[in-house]
Amino acid sequence: MKEAIVFSGPKVTIHDVEFPTLPSPNHLIIKVIVSGSNPKDWAIAERVPGLNQGDDIAGIVHSVGEDVTDFRPGDRVASFHEMLSPHGSFGEYAVGRADTTFHIPQNVSFEEAATIPLAAMTAALGLYQRLGLPPPWLATDQRLPLVIYGASSAVGAFAVKLATLSNIHPLICVAGGGKSFVETLIDRSKGDTIVDYRIGHEEVVTGLQNALGGNEKLKYAFDAVSDKGSFENIMQVMDHLQGKITLVLARKKYEGIPDTVDKTFTQVGRVHSSNYPGIKGEKPSVGPLGDQEFGALMYKFFERGLVKGWFRGHPFEVIPGGLQGIEGALTNLKAGKASAVKYVFRIEATEERRENHL
Repeated sequence: MKEAIVFSGPKVTIHDVEFPTLPSPNHLIIKVIVSGSNPKDWAIAERVPGLNQGDDIAGIVHSVGEDVTDFRPGDRVASFHEMLSPHGSFGEYAVGRADTTFHIPQNVSFEEAATIPLAAMTAALGLYQRLGLPPPWLATDQRLPLVIYGASSAVGAFAVKLATLSNIHPLICVAGGGKSFVETLIDRSKGDTIVDYRIGHEEVVTGLQNALGGNEKLKYAFDAVSDKGSFENIMQVMDHLQGKITLVLARKKYEGIPDTVDKTFTQVGRVHSSNYPGIKGEKPSVGPLGDQEFGALMYKFFERGLVKGWFRGHPFEVIPGGLQGIEGALTNLKAGKASAVKYVFRIEATEERRENHL
């Protein structure tokens, strides 16, 4: 079967590899119809090159382990592949774990489903396991200002969608070129607003202050950017004694965030394990469940939302060429060219004539 391997650059080569085997009785093998992509696909390859970095699987179940009870061959599924493990979604077949896999209802395309596994779970972990905000099934009836920095990114947009399901308002969304998309997600009647980061750092801080109103200090922030002045701007309006911020990049020092601020990292790989390479130690989750149990619960929640129609994927762009399109897409992700869109790949579009064989 064909598989794409990502190197620093990013550079991508396509190889013939052995068909995967089930790593455990709790895994399943999935024929990949569509693979999603994420900025971490090029970023991790800078320091861990030579892997199939794809982690967003959407396809059809080929076979299941003996302990898998919720899925069977032929099912339409999406799955969050275990990061840095073999047989990711940049291949004709991939391996997923049953507890981070969910059914795709017939009204949802493989393309849409491929936008969900990694990004939506990152948003859920950040909101509920790191910031300790009320989940949708315990929606709040109190005013609860929340800044979501990078709201047009996939992670940020899913954070907006989930926060809305939790009745968290006002949502103060920081976005740029994708702000027209973010506008479709918020509710102005509940005080939600958008601050355009392109106006400059001082103006962003002023916009955040105006959105809070008066002398109110911010207590909750989800920083889906964690770079380019994002957390520094947030600190200008945050309560330094009671504030909480969660960040998506764990390999930074974050100078400028006082020790009195509750700072956590949202590392989505924790729904699989707290021991895989690259996980940074941090405080235990504030929720009643561990991250692995929470992850299994939330994928069931996403599935039900897709069936009922109150949860949807992210806007997507199908990149031509299947696996051959990955290098160009990752290059664009590295350059920051993707706004309010996820790049996805239809694996069957891969052309045989451009293979690089082992």
